[in-house]
Amino acid sequence: MRWSNQAWTNIAPLYDHIIAMPFIQELKAGTLPLKKFQFYMQQDARYLEHFGRALAYIGSKSVENEQAIQFFDFGKNALIVEKALHETYFKQFKVVDAHEDSAIQPICHHYIHYLKSTAAFEPIEVAIAAVLPCFWIYKEVGDYIVAKAQPNNPYQAWIDTYSGEDFAKGVKKAIAFADKMADNSTEEIRIQMWKAFEKASQLEYQFWDAAYHTIRWKE
Repeated sequence: MRWSNQAWTNIAPLYDHIIAMPFIQELKAGTLPLKKFQFYMQQDARYLEHFGRALAYIGSKSVENEQAIQFFDFGKNALIVEKALHETYFKQFKVVDAHEDSAIQPICHHYIHYLKSTAAFEPIEVAIAAVLPCFWIYKEVGDYIVAKAQPNNPYQAWIDTYSGEDFAKGVKKAIAFADKMADNSTEEIRIQMWKAFEKASQLEYQFWDAAYHTIRWKE
């Protein structure tokens, strides 16, 4: 069994919880309150800024040029998507981008610092495993929603972003890199990779849950 197959098997129950959570179900139905989606957009934009840098840092640690180039591209694409959020979705959904409204909130803060610290201080294999859920779970959730979304869904443009062929190709590449790294690692490193993949998957759940409940820092 490939490393990635085992990784997904390990988080399969969590993925079932993700697609069943109110944020995803209401997004699919087009009934998600706009304020919750706006909060999500604000946090997603902040997340992508740091996710892109974590990916680029992984590229800088990569020994093979092909892998380095691909992770640099992943990082660049994350920043391009962040820019697109401001130029399109922020305007479409009237998202406020004032500092006090769009500051990094607790779950986003924890997630981005987990990824950046893992990229900086853990073996590159573990770092790649940690960033993989953001690719893979988003693709699976995007495919799930686009297959079941209600007609005239107000969030259709955003849904299409994560169910497109270009995004799917990137996900396949990220999974392939993780498998290749795992194949050439020790059992100890593979276990650390599974743990990092699971932790980041839990944070994916927490990110959507925080958006649904608009969890902010206590004042």
